[in-house]
Amino acid sequence: MAFTHILKLLPLLVLADAQGHSNISLGTSITASGAGDNNPWCSPSGDFAFGFQRLENKSLFLLAIWFDKIPEKTIVWYANGEKPVEQGSRVELTSDGKLVLSDSQGREIWRADDQVNSREAEYAAMLDTGNFVLGNRNMSTYLWESFKVPTDTMLPTQVLELGGTLDSRQERNYSRGRFQFRLLNDGNTVLNPVVSEFGYAAYYLSHTFQTGYQVVFKESGYVCVLRRDGSIVNVTRGDIFPPADFYQRATIDYDGVFRQYSHKKNSNSSEGWSIVSFIPNNICDSVNDARIHLQPQNDGGGSGICGYNSFCSLGTNGKPNCGCPPDYSFIDPNDSFSGCRPSFLQGCRVDEWKAPGDLFDIIELPNTDWNLTTYQRLQPYDENQCKSSCLNDCLCSVALFDGVVCRKMTLPFSNGRQSARVKTQALIKVRKSGLIERGAQISEKKDRSMLIKVLSGILGSSIFLNFLFLAAVCRVLLYINHKNFKKSDRVFADSETNLRTLSYKELEEATQGFKEELGRGSSGIVYKGFVEFGTRRPVAVKKIDRVLQEGEIEFKTELRVIRQTHHKNLVQLLGFCEEGGAYRLLVYEFMENGSLAGILFGNTQPKWNTRIKFAHDIAKGLTYLHEECNIQIIHCDVKPQNILLDDKFTAKISDFGLAKSLAANQSRTRTAIRGTRGYVAPEWFRNTPITSKVDVYSFGVLLLEIICCRKNAVQEARNEYEEILTDWAYDCCVEGRLIDLMENDHDAINDMKTLERLVKISLWCLQEDPSRRPNMKEVTLMLQGVDEVHMPPCPTSNSIC
Repeated sequence: MAFTHILKLLPLLVLADAQGHSNISLGTSITASGAGDNNPWCSPSGDFAFGFQRLENKSLFLLAIWFDKIPEKTIVWYANGEKPVEQGSRVELTSDGKLVLSDSQGREIWRADDQVNSREAEYAAMLDTGNFVLGNRNMSTYLWESFKVPTDTMLPTQVLELGGTLDSRQERNYSRGRFQFRLLNDGNTVLNPVVSEFGYAAYYLSHTFQTGYQVVFKESGYVCVLRRDGSIVNVTRGDIFPPADFYQRATIDYDGVFRQYSHKKNSNSSEGWSIVSFIPNNICDSVNDARIHLQPQNDGGGSGICGYNSFCSLGTNGKPNCGCPPDYSFIDPNDSFSGCRPSFLQGCRVDEWKAPGDLFDIIELPNTDWNLTTYQRLQPYDENQCKSSCLNDCLCSVALFDGVVCRKMTLPFSNGRQSARVKTQALIKVRKSGLIERGAQISEKKDRSMLIKVLSGILGSSIFLNFLFLAAVCRVLLYINHKNFKKSDRVFADSETNLRTLSYKELEEATQGFKEELGRGSSGIVYKGFVEFGTRRPVAVKKIDRVLQEGEIEFKTELRVIRQTHHKNLVQLLGFCEEGGAYRLLVYEFMENGSLAGILFGNTQPKWNTRIKFAHDIAKGLTYLHEECNIQIIHCDVKPQNILLDDKFTAKISDFGLAKSLAANQSRTRTAIRGTRGYVAPEWFRNTPITSKVDVYSFGVLLLEIICCRKNAVQEARNEYEEILTDWAYDCCVEGRLIDLMENDHDAINDMKTLERLVKISLWCLQEDPSRRPNMKEVTLMLQGVDEVHMPPCPTSNSIC
C-alpha cells in the first residue's frame, strides 16, 4: 500500500519541482528551422527536450519530446505523427495559455486540449521525468501533461489509467501503426492488433480482470499492473537499473512487441539502447494461442501480425519476421507487415472452363499453418487426396495437412505462422509455370510501350527545330488548299475510308426505287440493288430510316465502326451516301444465302458439320472485333438475324448500328441498354460497366440456337421446362440427357463428344457474372478443341440448378 500512496503524491512533488525552476512564459514560441538547432525547451537537467525534431525527410518536422543527451535523440512522445509540418511552422504557448502548433501558413495543426476543463495555463514546463506540462500556480494539478496522452512510449513514474492506450507507429514514419498496449476498463492489460478504432482479440493478457486499475512504470525499472488490493502483476521483468545511471523507456514497437529498454547515461560508447525485457515471448504463437484460448468468442476478423496471406516466424529479441507463400509477394514492397497477394489469378472466375490440373500446381511449405480460416475439414485423408481436393476446388487457395486431417482455406487467410513447433504442412495452390506471368506480360508490354513513347518523344524533340520552318510552310499550303474546297457535310472523306461515295439518286436507281426488300436491321431496311464497281455487282443497300438524331447517330456509328474493320467473317462495307442530313445509306456486299435465322429456323435443317462451321466463323469474327482490330469493338446485338451467309455458307457478322467502340486504354464503358430481347446480357440491366463480355453472353445464346436449330424462347414447346432453351440445356447437360436436346438429329447424336463440348462452351458464355465468362479468343480455342472444357456451374445465381 505504501507504493500506492507514493504514486498519489507524485503530481504534487513534480509540480513543486516545476515551480522551483524557470518555466516557459506565455507568448513564447519555437519555430521549425533547417539551420540546425531549433532552440527546444529543455528540462532542468537537460535530459529531455520539447520542440521540433527534423525527420529523415529533411523538409519535415515533428513536434516531439526526446532524450536530448544521447546521440540517438530517441523520441518518446509526438503531437503530429499523422501530419508532419514543414520549415517555418511554429509551436507557441499563447498569451491566453494555449499550446498550439501551426504550420508555416498559420493554419492550426494541433493543440493541447485542457485535461481538467478549468483555468487558463500560466506557464509550461519540460520536467526531468520526460513529462511536458501546462500549469496554473493556483492549482495542485496540471491543466495538461504529455504523460496523460502518451503515444508509443512510457517513461519511469508514468501511469496509465483505465482506458489508457499506447499506439505503435509505422516502421518508417510516425503515423499510427497496427498494434496497441491498453489497460481495458475491465482491469486487464492487453496487447492487440488494431484496425480503425477497433481492436482485435488480444495476443497478451495480464489476467487482472476486475482487479487492475493502473499500469505503472516503476522508477526502479519495470512495468507492472497495480491491483486494487495493493498487489502488483509484473508486465516486464527487467533488472533493477539505478535512475541516476540509466535512462529507461518501455515502447510498443512497430512489430507489436512491447519492449523495455535501458541506456547508460554519460556513456561515450556507441552501445545505444539495450533490450531488458519484452512481451510476448513469441508473438507469432501468442496471436494464435490468445485468439483460441483467451477470447474464443472473438474469432472473426484480424489479419494477424504480418497481414493477410502471410506467415510469421520468430526472430531475435521477440521480433516477428514476415514471409509470403510461394508465388505471393508483399502488397507493399517496403512494408513486410502489409500482407501478401498472389502473383497470379485464381478462384472461381478465372479459366474455369479448363481442367484444374492444366492450370495449377501444389507447392509444399513445411511447418506452416493458418489455423483460423478453414472453411472445410476432411478426414481421414492422405496427402494426395488433400492435394487433389484443393486442386479441383476453385475456392481452395491453400490446404493444411497434418497427416490425417485436410483443412482447406480460401483467400484471404490470416494469422499465419511458421516454426518447428508447427507440425502442419501447408499445400500452396499456385499457377503453373508459364501461366503465372500473364499479368506480368501485360504490364511488361505496357512498360515497353511507355518506353517507346518516351524515346520517341526525346528523338522527336531533338529534330523539332530542324523541321519547324518546314511545318510552318506546310501549314500555309494546307490552309490555301483548304480554301479551294467547298465545305461538306459528309462524315468521312473518300480518301480516309477507301469507300465509294454514292448519291441518293444513284442508289435509288440501283435498287429500282428501293423495290426488293432483303430484311430489316436495328436501324433500317435493307434492299437489293446493283452497283458498278468495275463490274456490275449485286449489293445490299441499308437505308437508315430512324428519325433524325437517332438515325444519324446509328448511321455514323455503323460507318465509323465498319470502316476500321477488315475480316472474312465481317460483312464488307463498299460505300455510303450522306446528303444534307436527309438521306443516309450504307452499301454492303450482297450475301447470297441470307441470314442465319432463315437457315436455322426454316423448314430444312442445315447439316451438323455446317452448323459447327457457323459457330467457328462467328467466334472468329467476334474475336477480331474484341482483340485484333485497331480499336476494340463491342457489337452489342449478336443474334442470328445479324449473321449473314455468302455463296459458300461462310458466316459473316453484320449490322453495326448499335456497336460501341472503346479507346485503346479502355476495357469497359457505360452506355444505355442495347441489343435484342433474349440475347441481352444481365449486366445491361444493372448499374455496372459494359465490356466485350456482353457479346460473349449473346454468342452463348446463339450457339445453343445453332446447336439445336431452334429459338431460345418457344411458347409452344412440348413441356414447360423446354420453353427456355438456355435453362433446359443446363439441365440436360448436368443430367447427361443431351440427346433430348437434339430430337432426331442423328449426326449430332453420333458426335456426342463434340456436342457435349459445344453445349458446355455455351453455358460458360451464359454465366450471369461477366468475369466468369471466357473471352472470345478463349471460346475460339475451346471450339477448336485446343482448350479442354469442363462442367460449368449453374449460369444464374438465383436459379435452382
